[in-house]
Amino acid sequence: MRSISPRRYSVGGIFSPERIDNPLPRGYCAKANAAHLLPVDFARKRMTPNDSQPSPNSAPLRKVRKAVLPAAGLGTRFLPATKAQPKEMLTVVDKPQIQYVAEECVASGIEHIIIVTGRGKSAIEDHFDASPFLEAFLEKHGKRQQAKMVRHISDMVQVSYTRQKEPLGLGHAVLVARDLVGDEPFAVLLGDVLIPGENPATKQLIDVYEATGVGAIAVEEIPRDRTHLYGIVAGEPAPQAPFGARLLRIRDLVEKPKPENAPSNLAITGRYVLPPAIFDCLERTKPGAGNEIQLTDGLRTLAQEQGLWAYIYEGISYDAGDKLGFLKATVELALLNPELGADFRAYLKTLKL
Repeated sequence: MRSISPRRYSVGGIFSPERIDNPLPRGYCAKANAAHLLPVDFARKRMTPNDSQPSPNSAPLRKVRKAVLPAAGLGTRFLPATKAQPKEMLTVVDKPQIQYVAEECVASGIEHIIIVTGRGKSAIEDHFDASPFLEAFLEKHGKRQQAKMVRHISDMVQVSYTRQKEPLGLGHAVLVARDLVGDEPFAVLLGDVLIPGENPATKQLIDVYEATGVGAIAVEEIPRDRTHLYGIVAGEPAPQAPFGARLLRIRDLVEKPKPENAPSNLAITGRYVLPPAIFDCLERTKPGAGNEIQLTDGLRTLAQEQGLWAYIYEGISYDAGDKLGFLKATVELALLNPELGADFRAYLKTLKL
């Protein structure tokens, strides 16, 4: 599942395929369309299963402290590079992809990362483990800044690991983390989706959850001819301060629909903040194609039973698990790199394109 930003909303509520077909610039602000939205009562705090309105008798919310990073996939979209190394360890500029995602977790206030690994993924564990020999070597040769950098990788957050023994889908990977998550809300971040920026997408979703008590998933606008590559949501505007028209009430989710069958072009981007109830929803989800349990199917059940927000996050995503997306991420993040950016930009200007 991957990413979006809408132009117009249907008056009746559900997003209309004819109404959301002009992609906007990445920095889209929905505030300008607020006048077209239907009024919604958000005076209380929790959604009910049917109408997504808050319930007055809600228990105190628990802080979102944990994040699940599914990293057990085989990386077939990036063969042959992933034949002998995890796709999450492919380097974008000077860091493996999964480190960018872990740093987003830390910037969002996450205290405990749970990485779901599989066969051949030990390099991920090694990367976040302590490296006393390397640190001592760097210190001995006067490279204290590099030693500090290496030490920071293992010290920045608590990391636990659990194993998905078979590739049975993203929903199954999340379910595998149930014992480590426990009975508390948590974030899910896909390890090959990079969303750089000073306002982390995960933090934006945590803010929505803490304000409403309801789970939220990040969405963005995509071209309609690419809906078959993403999980797609059908939603209706549900403006609430301070989120405005970026907040949408989910009515349905469809996994990779054909363009003619897609309920909208709002695609799921790879960032979620979910209540622990999602685990029961996933346990009741029947395997689909390839005997896989799809997270989208579990989210549909959660939306029907407890309510679920789609949030048009502020930022730009890069699907670094795709070869072209990886190249785009490398160029964009290299230009933002304080050490390399200026020289790299000057080099690009010399190219005859």
